[in-house]
Amino acid sequence: MIKPLAGYVLIEPAPKETKTASGIVLPESAEEKPQEGKVIACGDDLVEEGKTVKCPVKVGEKVIYKKWGGNELKVEGKELLLIKFEDLMAIVGK
Repeated sequence: MIKPLAGYVLIEPAPKETKTASGIVLPESAEEKPQEGKVIACGDDLVEEGKTVKCPVKVGEKVIYKKWGGNELKVEGKELLLIKFEDLMAIVGK
């Protein structure tokens, strides 16, 4: 298991869309990167310039993150993202 360091969150991205709303199948080269995923691990709070920045999300929450944010990892065949707290944009409601 991967434990993110302070200031980072580990996310499992949502599956890529392979069809448009009208049913057109997209080739892999045209598929957009997902911007939504599920938090699977949170790093410790970040201390920056003497101020503590708490992790803004909890494990299990669905979040929206910046389109090109984060670093991609492959762990046990799963694609994961390691994202900074500041690259998180929203929590998806329940």
